[in-house]
Amino acid sequence: MMRQAFRHLARRRLSNVPEWTVYGGPRPQDASSPSAAAARRVTVTTLRGKHRRGEPITVVTAYDYPSAVHVDSAGIDVCLVGDSAAMVVHGHDTTLPISLDVMLEHCRAVARGATRPLLVGDLPFGCYESSSTQAVDSAVRVLKEGGMDAIKLEGGAPSRITAAKAIVEAGIAVMGHVGLTPQAISVLGGFRPQGKTVDSAVKVVETALALQEAGCFSVVLECVPAPVAAAATSALQIPTIGIGAGPFCSGQVLVYHDLLGMMQHPHHAKVTPKFCKQFGNVGHVINKALSEYKQEVETRTFPGPSHTPYKITATDVDGFANALQKMGLNEAADAAAAAAENAEKGGNSPESS
Repeated sequence: MMRQAFRHLARRRLSNVPEWTVYGGPRPQDASSPSAAAARRVTVTTLRGKHRRGEPITVVTAYDYPSAVHVDSAGIDVCLVGDSAAMVVHGHDTTLPISLDVMLEHCRAVARGATRPLLVGDLPFGCYESSSTQAVDSAVRVLKEGGMDAIKLEGGAPSRITAAKAIVEAGIAVMGHVGLTPQAISVLGGFRPQGKTVDSAVKVVETALALQEAGCFSVVLECVPAPVAAAATSALQIPTIGIGAGPFCSGQVLVYHDLLGMMQHPHHAKVTPKFCKQFGNVGHVINKALSEYKQEVETRTFPGPSHTPYKITATDVDGFANALQKMGLNEAADAAAAAAENAEKGGNSPESS
């Protein structure tokens, strides 16, 4: 067990190191088998290979252990732990309130659930803007404390380009993010698409090129017209990941909750983007299950015998009842005896008192 735990930890901690090198990640015992190939960790090198071959890259934004397990099982290439958790999980109207410490909690949960995808953690607003030193320190925490393989930062202002370059030079892989950058809504005037004018479109491409020059391994293009995304993708030598940017990017990213159609309350309706396709209607399934649970509890049909697995012998029930009577708890003794009798008859539930 200890050896297995060590191998799992090694696989998680070394996942951002190219495989088959002297310091590479763990090599499967039978590397030629299809199952071993499927289980190999996705690295930045893996993504470069897919990009070179023209194979689309799949990315899903997730925030916790259960969703990370699903993303892993589905064979998704990249799991992004986004600061959009502020809105999707914590109920805020923007991404700004979430802190680095809270982001690290989400990162750790995802890292425990996803062992195959490349894990990328967002740098939240307020943890990298002051200086390159602050940016590097925050990025180091995302890897060391959060268990991520890489970080993502938003924007293309000169200070952001400098920060990205410094983080890369510190030995940390960086994903850029241009177009609609939610952390900049104060400047943008809200969640507004970018690249809709000549100047804005040129700026998107120029910023993406600057991030590539800074050493980013990939760039997210958010909420820009498809021709602008196509131009940026063509101009760059690194993969572009589109979100609301049309079909011409190197890959696509959607939020786990959004693509599953998981949430159906007014807040989520307000923050769910227009570009999101719902590949499921999980929210309806959840609501139906919760309603059925409520009904069965209220009608005392749950839990029935099949969900009441723990038994006590008749002798111990008698002894327990006697002990309760000595404590002066006669009604409790009667309740225990009645429950035991009901269980022997295979009864579902007691009548409502």
